[in-house]
This record gives sequence, structure tokens and C-alpha cells, in this order.
Amino acid sequence: MDDNIEQPAAGGDGGGRRSRGEGRGAAARRASRSGGGPGPSLPYIVRKIGVYEVLDEEGLQLIERNADTVLEEIGIEFRDDAEALALWKEAGADVKGQRVHFPKGLCRELLKTAPKEFTWHARNSARNAHVGGKATIFAPVYGPPFVRDLEGNRRYATIEDFRNFVKLAYMAPSMHSSGGTVCEPVDIPVNKRHLDMVYSHIKYSDKPFMGSVTAPERAEDTIAMAKIVFGDEFVENNCVTLNLINANSPMVFDETMLGALKVYARHNQASVVSPFILSGAMSPVTVAGTLAQILAEVLAGASFTQLIRKGSPVLYGTFAASISMQSGAPTFGTPEPSLVSYGSAQLARRLGLPFRTGGSLCASKVPDAQAAHESANTLNMTLLAGTNFVLHAAGWLEGGLVSSYEKFMIDQDQLGMMQKMAEGVDLSENGQALDAIREVGPGSHYLGCGHTQANFQTAFYRSALADNNSFEQWEIEGQKRIEERANALCRSWLDHYEAPPLDPAIDEALLAYIQKRKDSMPDAFT
Repeated sequence: MDDNIEQPAAGGDGGGRRSRGEGRGAAARRASRSGGGPGPSLPYIVRKIGVYEVLDEEGLQLIERNADTVLEEIGIEFRDDAEALALWKEAGADVKGQRVHFPKGLCRELLKTAPKEFTWHARNSARNAHVGGKATIFAPVYGPPFVRDLEGNRRYATIEDFRNFVKLAYMAPSMHSSGGTVCEPVDIPVNKRHLDMVYSHIKYSDKPFMGSVTAPERAEDTIAMAKIVFGDEFVENNCVTLNLINANSPMVFDETMLGALKVYARHNQASVVSPFILSGAMSPVTVAGTLAQILAEVLAGASFTQLIRKGSPVLYGTFAASISMQSGAPTFGTPEPSLVSYGSAQLARRLGLPFRTGGSLCASKVPDAQAAHESANTLNMTLLAGTNFVLHAAGWLEGGLVSSYEKFMIDQDQLGMMQKMAEGVDLSENGQALDAIREVGPGSHYLGCGHTQANFQTAFYRSALADNNSFEQWEIEGQKRIEERANALCRSWLDHYEAPPLDPAIDEALLAYIQKRKDSMPDAFT
């Protein structure tokens, strides 16, 4: 089935974006060809390269046995949720207080009803994304309360920042989703901001989006707004939103996450059950120990979705970082979390669940060399692991505390390279290039031959941000660092943004729903 994923045509944007001004020039055409500018949107990736595996069969079986031991002997706590405990007891688990002990094989048996692959629908069907198999989806940074803006300030995020990141994700050709909490808009009351956030995803993008998980009623609002866009029956029978459900590691699911999970599973929406691991603090310091704990947590959380509604989609999520044993601060781009992600991807495939991990993660405070190498280490691993859904693919800075405009632009450029890498080796007649080899012969060059002339526009990925000119040319053009070029490109994108079309009746209904919900409750800032 993996080999038969049907991709949508590139460039389908529902008529919502047109080039104008500078966008009509050669620079825009170059950016479009490279995937680095706001040109035609690229479809989700169907990987034509193999996956990298770090565990053999013996190692995989060992991790699975250890996870079973954790589930049966130690157990997982489902805190402050009487319904969850009752459902587990009815399913045959041993419930002691808030701790659930799972008989061997129970979770795996329940997960047999979870889909191996499914479609994540966008309001523009040309943007639909496939989840699972050989598909890879890139989504932007998720969760930071701060932004680093285009003036170089680190400050609390606002709803205007939120809208800007949604717009940038919409315009980025290699971004397949507008994401979820691209930043936390602190200028809106806590209990109401989710309404503006979900609306922004619907209004300013037509790519697939994520829902709110910070309270069950906010998840219900997401479903209600999705039904205004897609219709009640469609939502109940199709996935229109992915939702991040973090385990409170080690070995706890809390009331908030369980509440959101239940809402989404009941409405047939996808849950990304994802332990949040800082190894050495939230899991053992070893790779094997962390892998076993993650597997146990995912098995418990993912199988719970099937107790709520059989067949509801669920992803095996992994977020793993190490910590500095001197300061306790999280570290990124290091070998051990990569090994955890590689191993987790193998375990997810054995379970038959789509897999989430990785992104462009770094601990750097600015988009500098540290940010680049830590992000590259993480992103390359993410692709080679065979990841299906990649959260934090662009914009992440400062260990996830900051959404950075400049970092977003640099990262999305790298995502275009990953998309090209995933295409693998072209073995067609054109790819073999024997006609070019015959034409040129020994001792000449390929610059002017027919094959080169026919292929030069698409032969190599061309970055919209990297400077490959001579030193003298770079000097003449102002000696600009990549952060400065990213800043200018970001400003240009936002200046040229045009929203995708949205049915005025749907827009009106969304705004009316939002106003009604806001009027129903007082502002709360905690």
C-alpha cells in the first residue's frame, strides 16, 4: 500500500495566491523552482529513499518485552479521570487507584483497529495530506510563548504574530500544514485565545491544521468550528485535524490531555500521543531505557483512543531531547535523542501506527551556527527515520521557548532540500543521462550539451537564502549574513501575502460562533 500513495498535483492553491510586483521577476521564478520562495505549493512528501534503522530484531524484541514489563508491573497513571479508569477496568486492565496495570498484549490488541494510514483533509482538497506509510508532512513550530521578531526583539507573542506565522506556513512551498500553536498569543485571555487561533488557521491558510488541546471544552470548540467549515457528517467520518496529546512523563496521563484526547477520538479526529522526554529527567539516561518507557506510554495512550472510538486515527509520537548533566538544561542535535527517534520509528512501524518525531530543533538563542548545526542534525535524522508527521519543522529557537521569523525562513528553505532528498535517485532514461555522456565524450565538459540545457532549471536544489557568489560579489551586495537575507525575504512574503478564498457564509458563521462563545464566559488570564 505504501508504494501506491496518490499525491495531489503540485501548485494547487485554490486560486488564493497570485504573484505580484517583484513576484513576477526572475528572482521569484528561481525561488519557485528551488522550493525556497512563495511559489507553487509542494505536495506532501512520498519518500523514495530507504529508512535508517539502529535496532536489529533481537534489540526490538528486547525493548518490546521491557515495555510490556513497565505496563504490567509498574503501570501507567490516568490521573483525575474516572471515566478512563472505568473503561480500562472494563477492558480487562488491573486498576489500582489511578494506576492502570495492563495484561500483556492488551494494548496491542486494542490498537489493531487503529488505521495504519489515513487522509488529513484540508479545506482546499488540493492540500490534503496523507498520514502514514511513506508519506512525510512538515508542520511549523508549536507552543512557544515568545517570538524573536523582525526588529530583533525577544518578546511575548501576540495574535498578530500568530497570524503572521500561519501566513508564512501557508506561503512556504515545502510546508504541508499550517500547524497548531505556532506561538502563544498572550494578548488574548487564556480561555478565549484558542478561538482566535483556530480561526486564524482557517482564515489565513487552506492547508490542514491542528486543534486546541489545553482543555476539553477548547477541543469541543475546535470540532464545532471544523464542522462549520467541513459539515457535521464529513467531520465525523474523516480526519480534519491532528491534535498533540503529550504524556506527562514519566508514565502519567493527566486530566487535561485525557480530556482533549477523548473529545477528538469521539469525533474521529487524530491524536498524536507523544511522550515529552528530556532524558535524565523524564526518562532514564540510556537510549534503551528511554525507548522502553516511550513505547509503554504510547501503547497506553494510543490504545485508549480505541476504547473511546474504534478506528479513530492515532499516531505514535516521540519528542526526545537530552539534558546537560551539569545544568539540567535541554540539549538538541546530540546523538542520543537521534538514536531514540530512530528506534521509536522502528517500533512504530512494527505496531502499524504513523510516526511523529523530530523537526528543526536547537537550543540556540538566535539563528546562528549553533542553531543551524543542531537543527540540521535533528532534521536529517527526522527524514531518514521515516517520520510521517514532523512538528517543529520550522521556526523553533531557544529550546522551544521562541518562535523566530528569521529561523522560520531559514528552516523552510532546508525543508525544500529535504523534499528533494526524499525523491531519491532518478533512474529514468533522462536520469541515466547516457545521451549526455555520448555527446560530450572524453576530455570535454557538460555545460553546453543538450541534456544540461534541457535540465539545468531543475537539476539541483537552489536555495533562496544561501549565498554562493564570490567574496567580491557578496561584499558589493552589502556583506549580508543569512539572518539578514532571511529577514528581508520574510518581510517580502508578508508584504505580498494574499489570503486563500473562504466562503463568506462560512466566515460569517465562524465569527458568529466565536463571538457567542466569548460572550458566554468572563476573561481569564490563568
